[in-house]
Amino acid sequence: MANLGIKDIAALAKVSPATVSRVFSAPELVSQKTLDKVKKVVDELGYRPNRMGASLRTRKSGNIVAIIPDITKPVNAGIIRAIEQGAQTAGYSVLLGDTQGLEERERHYADLVSHGQADGILLFGSRIPFKVDESLPLASQLPPMVNGNEGIESDEIVKVAVDNEAAAKAAIDYLISIGHKRIAAITGPDDVPSSNKRLRGYCAALKAAGIDIDPALQIIGDYDVKSGVKCTQRLLLLRERPTAIFCFNDDMAIGAMQFLQQQGFKIPDDISVMGFDDINYAEYVSPSLTTVHQPLQEIGSACIDLLLKQLKGESVEPGTQYLPYTLMIRNSTGVAPKG
Repeated sequence: MANLGIKDIAALAKVSPATVSRVFSAPELVSQKTLDKVKKVVDELGYRPNRMGASLRTRKSGNIVAIIPDITKPVNAGIIRAIEQGAQTAGYSVLLGDTQGLEERERHYADLVSHGQADGILLFGSRIPFKVDESLPLASQLPPMVNGNEGIESDEIVKVAVDNEAAAKAAIDYLISIGHKRIAAITGPDDVPSSNKRLRGYCAALKAAGIDIDPALQIIGDYDVKSGVKCTQRLLLLRERPTAIFCFNDDMAIGAMQFLQQQGFKIPDDISVMGFDDINYAEYVSPSLTTVHQPLQEIGSACIDLLLKQLKGESVEPGTQYLPYTLMIRNSTGVAPKG
């Protein structure tokens, strides 16, 4: 019985193998009469209890797909853990899609929903992984979905994040309050919404304080530790060096601190460094990293809760649910050096 396949099921149910395949992958495309016929054969062959049998009975896969640009990033650890906990409690399994930022991989994992292998999507990227008709309402073209951290520019999507612009402004306001005027920013890629919002907050704080915005102090990074090193190298070549560096994530901030220390700079006496995220080991590096705390586990929990509500058929308001951020003042920042 274990060696039987789709062709055997098709023969016994008196349908085509293609129909059986559709029953397993996209049951919504098959009539109830055919579903019942195939289900009866599957049950008789002893496939119960398993995910396939459950799918035939409920038209649900019991899976959720989480699309994440890079699961190796420390910032994603708390989010993934919270998603797994929430999904398992509700009886769902999580299919983790590590896309490495590639659009074709995003589409591949999104197709799991289209093909009936997953019931909903948790999307932690800034692109919609489906082909959509811009002349039609967006929400009507999407499966149950929640967009976490990277806000897609649409009011029709359910989103969870911190207010990146306000958080970045608060970070720069703090650095200004302890005497810094020449503050550099190592940003994320310029096609990443959260990075653009943090840059707006950075500029807004400088403008409000009457400090000129110097484009030479804005260096585009890629959220990697090595990027923090390379961008800091460039900043140190400036004739007038910054007294503080605000990195748009903790990985780059740690890279920046390592390079500065290798070059003989004392942190924060010679230069202050600030990050964003508050990853697990931010307080354990030396010096401990001043950063913007994102409630990462709470973001993951909110995302899975909102998706589960949709899967239960409950109404969920589109738009962004903002969670609170916190400035974590530690030892990598201090008053601006004189002179």
